[in-house]
Amino acid sequence: MLKHLVNRLRQVKSIRDVVLATTVNRIDDCLEDFARHEDISCFRGSEEDVMGRVIGAADSVNAGIVVEITGDCPIIDPLLIEQTIQMYLHNPCDFASNSLIRSYPDGMDTQVFSLDTLKRSAALTKDPQHREHVTLHICKHPELFRQVCLIASPDLHWPELGLTLDEKSDYELLKNLIEYFGSSRPFFGCREVIDLLRTRPEWSAINQAVRRKGVS
Repeated sequence: MLKHLVNRLRQVKSIRDVVLATTVNRIDDCLEDFARHEDISCFRGSEEDVMGRVIGAADSVNAGIVVEITGDCPIIDPLLIEQTIQMYLHNPCDFASNSLIRSYPDGMDTQVFSLDTLKRSAALTKDPQHREHVTLHICKHPELFRQVCLIASPDLHWPELGLTLDEKSDYELLKNLIEYFGSSRPFFGCREVIDLLRTRPEWSAINQAVRRKGVS
């Protein structure tokens, strides 16, 4: 699943480097091995201080702008990532996202911000919840950080749909989708998934009972 994600990130024309930001725990040694095999960068940091880990990962490749994608989004749409990046680049803002206001399916989440913005946020908070959820402090303080949000068009609006990998039933749905489109269309997009699942409600029901973790 992580390989599917990395391959999709490589399709985003504005992304220069892909950095896998994992922990220093021995159990994650395999992730560093994976990064080496895939010829992408790897940065290892604190399990609890994810904000500090993302800052370290961005610093490790001299990134001015960070495109944060979580590792549980293996079929994220490269076009949505690029669209969010372009929205950030062409608007006077500190933070751009397609998930600040939930409209796309869960699993398409993209956040774009400058490294300086994240460092400014980090300097303003020591709250453990803010350190765990990288942009939570930014999102909760629009008076400090200018924000723009990409909203799904009506035909792509399905915020209740879970396309993220949290539970076994999520894996079953994602596996069905990846195998359905196959090697001929490995980078199928959000629209194709929604169009397919509208005709196969039994598939979208596979993980319907999963309760997603949220941050209020």
